[in-house]
Amino acid sequence: MSTTAIADHALLSDCHSSALVDKEGSVEWLTFPRFDSPSIMGRLLGENAGHWSIRPVGDFTTTRRYVDETLVLETTFDTGGGTVVLTDALAMGPHNEGHAIGRNAPHILLRSLSCTAGEVEVEVSYAPRPEYGLVVPLLSQVPGGVTARGGAEWLVLTTPVDLHLDTGTGTGRVRIREGETLRFALHRSTLSETPARVHSESELIEMTQRTLEAWRSWSSLHQTYDGPWRDLVHISGRVLQSLTYQPSGAIVAAATTSLPEAVGGERNWDYRYSWVRDASLTMEALWVAACPDEATDFFSFMATAAATGVGPEKALQIMFGIGGEHDLTERTLDHLDGWRGSSPVRAGNGAWNQQQVDVYGELLGAAHRLSDQLAGLDEDTRRFLVALADAAAVRWREPDQGIWEVRGDPQHFLYSKVMCWVALDRAIELADVIGDRSRVEEWKRTRDEISEAVIRDGWSDSAGAFTQHFGTDALDASNLMLPIVGFLPATDPRVLATIDAIEERLTDDRGLVYRYHTEEGVDGLAGEEGTFLLCTFWLAQALAMAGRLDRARAVFEGAAKYVNDVGLLAEEVDPETGELLGNFPQAFSHIGLVNAAWAISEAERQAKAA
Repeated sequence: MSTTAIADHALLSDCHSSALVDKEGSVEWLTFPRFDSPSIMGRLLGENAGHWSIRPVGDFTTTRRYVDETLVLETTFDTGGGTVVLTDALAMGPHNEGHAIGRNAPHILLRSLSCTAGEVEVEVSYAPRPEYGLVVPLLSQVPGGVTARGGAEWLVLTTPVDLHLDTGTGTGRVRIREGETLRFALHRSTLSETPARVHSESELIEMTQRTLEAWRSWSSLHQTYDGPWRDLVHISGRVLQSLTYQPSGAIVAAATTSLPEAVGGERNWDYRYSWVRDASLTMEALWVAACPDEATDFFSFMATAAATGVGPEKALQIMFGIGGEHDLTERTLDHLDGWRGSSPVRAGNGAWNQQQVDVYGELLGAAHRLSDQLAGLDEDTRRFLVALADAAAVRWREPDQGIWEVRGDPQHFLYSKVMCWVALDRAIELADVIGDRSRVEEWKRTRDEISEAVIRDGWSDSAGAFTQHFGTDALDASNLMLPIVGFLPATDPRVLATIDAIEERLTDDRGLVYRYHTEEGVDGLAGEEGTFLLCTFWLAQALAMAGRLDRARAVFEGAAKYVNDVGLLAEEVDPETGELLGNFPQAFSHIGLVNAAWAISEAERQAKAA
């Protein structure tokens, strides 16, 4: 099983699929041709599930960085006798300013190793294992490379190093001297390619340069944020963009499956799908971090995926496959023992058929934030947005599984009610954009009714705060969103009391925020979980909006220090060890970072102007 820290990995993406590379130069996770495809390399979740390592022989020290304004990874190995730099990327296709990044990506993993000082002996270990490690492929030598056939895959490795092949694994060693570069590539081939096509050195140089230029062009055009923590916000913006599936406009919640919320626990989920909530909030965060030009594609994807109908009589499905698939039936991969023995490992996600009424508010909230980019909406998408508001106006009365997708009994979660209020509030303001003013008065009446119910039934005198759901005293960090979405002002005494209660009773010794206390919650699962980075950034954002700027900065920096060496965040932090936990990198955490940084920047600007 893998024991490598989650934080020791770095992301590669071509906006179609993803890879994770660890600090020792090993690809520990790779999916082709989609984020949600079965892994080709998955040692992250099982020792025999595949890897591809390029590293010095013997002892070395490592430093890493993303090349400026890109997601091209550089890992520098210093052996004492020499220094080599490993450059890794998922290749991008040609990029034009008018096109989204990732268009025509060739599905090629590029790796090059350059010696910058002295000389270094290097070892290569190549062990592809398609279908989450179930397949041990047949490896064969071809001029300039190695082919791998097995299951549904025919992979072609371009390698300048001669590999010894044995039982599905190729290994080899080579000495590299100052000024020399070795270039590698891995791609999926087709049976029609005979003989299997390896890539020339000039082609690999061109693809690497094209990938650098694509990321830099996108970053220079889109990333205009210039406030506090600029570098972290820009990295987060690139991460959020990298989780976009370019062909459809879908956005995945994370690049991985089954990285646990507690070591050895059962809270291990597949996040390689497009949650309505996560994707909508990602689009909102990209408004700050990257000025998205994919807004129309995203809403068109959602309208198409939900084309079977949404409205008062039919709930919106909460998540979809990245191609618009509805059935995401969950299964366990019992041959994998999981990261640090955390099982089960899952593919698919059983939450796909849950009832969650907050999704209407997240989608319409994102549409409102991005309305400038939605001038050309087609009629189907306009009708879809109207149907969301109509559904919220009816379904807000129903219990649901809530934002945290509890697997216990449905409840009247306060956050869900508030987000139905948001759905109607934003639909009223968007009436001209979505082309329907006939429902505005009805939407206003229902919005006011929701507000009255939340204030009447969601507040607990004994808790001194707004609570997780009606009829409980349990706290929930999602209630930090009340001021953020504009339901109540951040300076309202009840909001301030809720902020104080969460800060006092729902944080750990590091000042990081839990979603809720699992022993008080209704999630229907055994065991505990780590503190939630998104919730901690929510606290920073709410504090900023309340004018508590020094405290907001302290909370933000307390969470932001958990970024790894290349600026990435997982979902949670282990309250005992401080290690990152959960799927990685996690869109929610980077969303929280972006929005909190922006809120603090705006609050400080307003304070100076006052």
